[in-house]
Amino acid sequence: MVKIIMGLKGSGKTKKLVDLVRESVSTASGDVVVIEKDKKLTYDIPYQARLIDAGAYPIGTYEFLRGFICGIHAGNYDITHFFIDNFLKMIDDKSPAALGDFIDWLKAFSDREGVEFIISVSGESEGADERVRACFI
Repeated sequence: MVKIIMGLKGSGKTKKLVDLVRESVSTASGDVVVIEKDKKLTYDIPYQARLIDAGAYPIGTYEFLRGFICGIHAGNYDITHFFIDNFLKMIDDKSPAALGDFIDWLKAFSDREGVEFIISVSGESEGADERVRACFI
């Protein structure tokens, strides 16, 4: 399952994501991973969640991010939840179509591996691709 929290800067996306991380840590039967551009959430999320500073890696492209996610999952098959904060800060291609293509891949990966993805994206929800809007929470 893929869920997207989308809105403009200051609309409470990160707070909602942090609340969902806390809930997942307390109820999930597996491990919870949080990926963010900087380590700003270090003191906001429970210590049981694995926080990954994506800023330490030259992600930039969707292809790199796919490999990054696959590598993390390959190292720990007990992961049940991935949270990605400020998604578009990690990616150079900010086009709605490219994001839609990535969401299609993420859905297939999620279904195949039994992992839930929750992503926060800064931007106008009206301009989002239909595949992205279908995942809004």
